[in-house]
Amino acid sequence: MSAESVLLLVLAAVGVTVVVHWVAERTGLPGAALLTLVGIAYAFLPGPNVELDPHLVLTLVLPPLLYSAALDSSLVAIGKNIRTVVSLSVLLVFATAVLIGIGFSLFVAGATLAAGIALGAAVAPPDPVAALAVGRRVGLPPRLLTLIQGEGLLNDATALTILTVAVAAAEGEGFSTPSAAGQFALAAAGGVAAGLVVAYAIRPLRRLRRDPLSSNAVSLATPFVAYLLAESVHVSGVLAVVVAGLVIGHNAPYWQSGETRLQTRAVWRLVDYVLEGVVFLVIGQQLPQVVRNLGDYALSTIVTAVAITLGVMLLLRPLWLVLTESLPGWMHTRLGAQPDGAEQPPGPPAGGRSATAFGGPRRAGRLSGREITVLSWAGTRGVISLAAIFTLPLTTDAGDPFPDRDLLLFCAFLAVLVTLVGQGLTFAPLVRRLGVRADAADEARLRNEARAAAVRAGLVRLDELDADQHTDLEDKAIDGLRAALQNRLERYERRLSLLQFAEGGEIPVSPEYEAALGVRRAVLEAERQELLRWRDAGRLPDESLRTLQRELDHQETLLPSRGG
Repeated sequence: MSAESVLLLVLAAVGVTVVVHWVAERTGLPGAALLTLVGIAYAFLPGPNVELDPHLVLTLVLPPLLYSAALDSSLVAIGKNIRTVVSLSVLLVFATAVLIGIGFSLFVAGATLAAGIALGAAVAPPDPVAALAVGRRVGLPPRLLTLIQGEGLLNDATALTILTVAVAAAEGEGFSTPSAAGQFALAAAGGVAAGLVVAYAIRPLRRLRRDPLSSNAVSLATPFVAYLLAESVHVSGVLAVVVAGLVIGHNAPYWQSGETRLQTRAVWRLVDYVLEGVVFLVIGQQLPQVVRNLGDYALSTIVTAVAITLGVMLLLRPLWLVLTESLPGWMHTRLGAQPDGAEQPPGPPAGGRSATAFGGPRRAGRLSGREITVLSWAGTRGVISLAAIFTLPLTTDAGDPFPDRDLLLFCAFLAVLVTLVGQGLTFAPLVRRLGVRADAADEARLRNEARAAAVRAGLVRLDELDADQHTDLEDKAIDGLRAALQNRLERYERRLSLLQFAEGGEIPVSPEYEAALGVRRAVLEAERQELLRWRDAGRLPDESLRTLQRELDHQETLLPSRGG
């Protein structure tokens, strides 16, 4: 394929991604499912198809996607729900792989246990992209979003490690449970260590990372450094990327500048947007290649293999959640609750109510039946499953064809298609029907309490500076800053007063509040238009225009949304 053809395909993929996301935003349908369907449709048209290169995906696509997701996750929230996260991302993945392997060895003619476990490992880890996109749009509670995200971050490492062991067994070394457990423990521990090494190795670059361009360059390189370091010592590169992202994302707010944080976040959002769009298009295009090689299998064999794969994958997840949530009560300790004597954060202003009193994020008890249903339906599979199964070798070390490779590929593709399209398209209606949603008013209270606390801290610091005889601050400057902070504090307290009367989790609408926000946005827009008139009249250079526009843009980002 010529360079021009490759360029045209890339441009077409970006164009399709933009259009599909535009449709998804207006219809509420998940973009991942729509992109996959578009890829399938394109695969049957005349013209070149893009074949999935699994090693390219695992090395160049997976690390940045995982790292971006880790940066956007909460290390604290995952820690509070670590029991459920580990149960889903490690134990459930292992159980899925083993049960599919046993099913294949018992009911699929000629299939081996190792080959079945390889398939099970590939289809076991859910890809949370589609579920998270829909979940955020329909307002899933923060805890469910944390569980979906935490599971998606950690399960890939489990699955790829099991797959490696299963492939080695299928090539003639035999499957040994103790050996598999030992290899997994070594790969996981080594991956965690490699991720921590990378996370703390970039600490000396803090000064450099205060520059936005340098920060973006370091940030984009970090997941690849973590992945390559781990893979070079034969441990889990995926886990190294996740651990590095979680630690860096947790610590970065202490030393990143505001401008750096804004730009880095924007860069990673663009990376996610482009990579995810292209990846789901490529997934759909693999259908003809996968179906083409099934001619040597009897229909009954194909149906049995598919039934085992889908049956275990779809039924085990809800059953697992029900069983684990039925464990003894002491295993469901509210890990997020503060122990007796622990230091508590400052409370709300007098007369106010703490957001945690309304079922905020500190409690982590049992999941309800509706939450289990939502979490079960969030198990959509994606690019990791296809990339993993396509890494199966064509032949074993002895030169024989890898057992049932084409059948395994078909089962994996169908698993991805059924969950990504079937569950992806029905996830939002299911969530709405069950009424599982976050308490928007409670979250708004918490945000406004935190805003008010931050302003009070600023006022205290301002008083300290005013009392310091060694500072060269003028009284007018002090008074101006104090007035601005007091104005913000009064605004947040008025908002909190309004939120006290919220009912049913809905944020009350204040006409005065909304009108004030509208006036401030209108004033900013008038300022922008005046700057453009100056530029168009030749009175203001474009470089100065961009500087002044950036100042106004930052002011606009400070305005709260309707959600408070």
